[in-house]
Amino acid sequence: MKKTKLPRDCAFLEQPHNPDNPNQWQTLWLDRSTIPNQLSAWRLLHRFLAWGLSVFATPEANWLILRHFWIGSENLAFLNANIKGGGVELNPLQPADLPDLVDHLFIKHDLNLFNFITRLNLKLREQRISDIEPNAKLDFSMISEGGQFPIAPQNSGWFNVIDLQTCIDLFTPIYQLFLTDRDFWRSVHSLQLDETVGIYAAKVLGMPDGLILVNNKHPLTVPATWTAGYRLVLHGLSSEMLHALLVDLKRKQQ
Repeated sequence: MKKTKLPRDCAFLEQPHNPDNPNQWQTLWLDRSTIPNQLSAWRLLHRFLAWGLSVFATPEANWLILRHFWIGSENLAFLNANIKGGGVELNPLQPADLPDLVDHLFIKHDLNLFNFITRLNLKLREQRISDIEPNAKLDFSMISEGGQFPIAPQNSGWFNVIDLQTCIDLFTPIYQLFLTDRDFWRSVHSLQLDETVGIYAAKVLGMPDGLILVNNKHPLTVPATWTAGYRLVLHGLSSEMLHALLVDLKRKQQ
């Protein structure tokens, strides 16, 4: 029988079973009764989220959500263009309205963050660059003028009354139902990478004091998922603050 090649992070499956010291991850992986790792419905999830937000979320909440994808894309693009030795593949997300979310935008947003940090550090390692350093001249061309984006006016009907943080708290358990375990936890961990992005930006801009508003703390210490609403609002605030700083610096450069 041909041996299945395992992913690198599943190498523990090749280890022999030790009855006196069983590997808990090996046991959970091998068990097929409670771990639906292959069950996911990205498109159905995003259709449901887009519908729910259009019907129940306030116009301001939906505007902030759509705006966040633009801001996240521009923040990463700035770092990618200005970190010495950078220049990796990116996937900018620029939704104009809620139907655009159906194209897996929430998942892609998380993937973009992980892929950028991974690709960047692999490329720096190949070039034997040990730390984040800025290029000689900073490029602000990817930052939108005035921080404004072409986002369509949002619904303001009878039921559009739920604020952003409440929407997130309501959708978090639903979000988990439609994703694999790995997808969900990658999404949770992505919130903790604000500090990483903040450190990169501080080193590029030479402004370490800019880290003071990064409040999602260390990426290796993840709080319980019932705090997701609050942490996502912090994530959005950190992104907004960085982008506002970049817009201001672009104006001064001009």
